[in-house]
Amino acid sequence: MSTFTREEITHLGDLARIALTEKEIVRMQDELNSIAESINTVQEVATDDVQPTANPVPLEAYLRPDVAQKPLTQEQALSGAPVKEDGMFVAPRILGEE
Repeated sequence: MSTFTREEITHLGDLARIALTEKEIVRMQDELNSIAESINTVQEVATDDVQPTANPVPLEAYLRPDVAQKPLTQEQALSGAPVKEDGMFVAPRILGEE
């Protein structure tokens, strides 16, 4: 990647409609050249034989095996209910009268 010139920095400022002072142009040039240098370093390290990864640690869903079991009987399901009637749970009414 080539280094950024003073003219390119001034042009970028014009495109963004930002009036840059001489001090800002010099600082921006140093920062952008440093970024370009870092990009060059990364590109030198990256090789074609490295698999792209979204996450360095494999993500897996740790779920228990799905094993069929015998369901509860109605009596077992209702055994802990504080109030039951005609084989059903009884709960207080929370909506208006119907």
